[in-house]
Amino acid sequence: MSSTVPRVIRPDAAAEEDQHLLRRRNALVVVLTFLTGSADAIGFLSLGGAFSSVMTGNMVLLGLSAGRGEAELAVTSGCAIISFIVGVLAGARVVGSAQPDDPVWPRRVTWALVLELLVFVVFLVVWEVTLGTPDAHVHLALLLLSAAALGVQSSAIQRFGVAGLSSTYLTGTLTSLIAGVAARSPWASLRPKAQVLLALMVGAAVGALVALHLPVVAPALLIVPLVLVIVVSARMRA
Repeated sequence: MSSTVPRVIRPDAAAEEDQHLLRRRNALVVVLTFLTGSADAIGFLSLGGAFSSVMTGNMVLLGLSAGRGEAELAVTSGCAIISFIVGVLAGARVVGSAQPDDPVWPRRVTWALVLELLVFVVFLVVWEVTLGTPDAHVHLALLLLSAAALGVQSSAIQRFGVAGLSSTYLTGTLTSLIAGVAARSPWASLRPKAQVLLALMVGAAVGALVALHLPVVAPALLIVPLVLVIVVSARMRA
């Protein structure tokens, strides 16, 4: 005689699994932020002096270019802003909006990151084919590809629906971190914000070193972290 015992999930075990998934999600966002820092450094140093993700910085550059009469910088920063907006719109169409019953990592976020990867693959091809070519038009095209890719990434992270969670817009993260320190919030709630900001700076430092001294591998700083996030997130359960 056999009996079937129903599988019971203890509430504490389910809560522990949710915390594990949240920690993994935060770690993946940190990896994406490293990518962002690298892309911004590469764009600023090698692709015309504008940023791939810091659109407030590009708006300041656009204003400066108008005041100083620098048409080339105006075109570079202005086109980067437009390309980022296009990426945000495309990413938003893929990921949709946050839903109350969303898992920790919605599948559509991974789809959007795959779209970002495709854009960066085009970036890789153009970069390698034109490496060493001091052509302003090529550099602008590369900057636009990078800005569009990070626009897609921005929309992907927004799908989580978590206030203050971002891999591109980080002024708000810094403000939230300092406010939390002032309010003596628990370190566990502040750690993800500190990690993201550190990842941005480390990514920018590594991106600058590679762009200046080993430019042939610069696209790897954009593609390898992204592939890692896509592979790990595809294995995540709700």
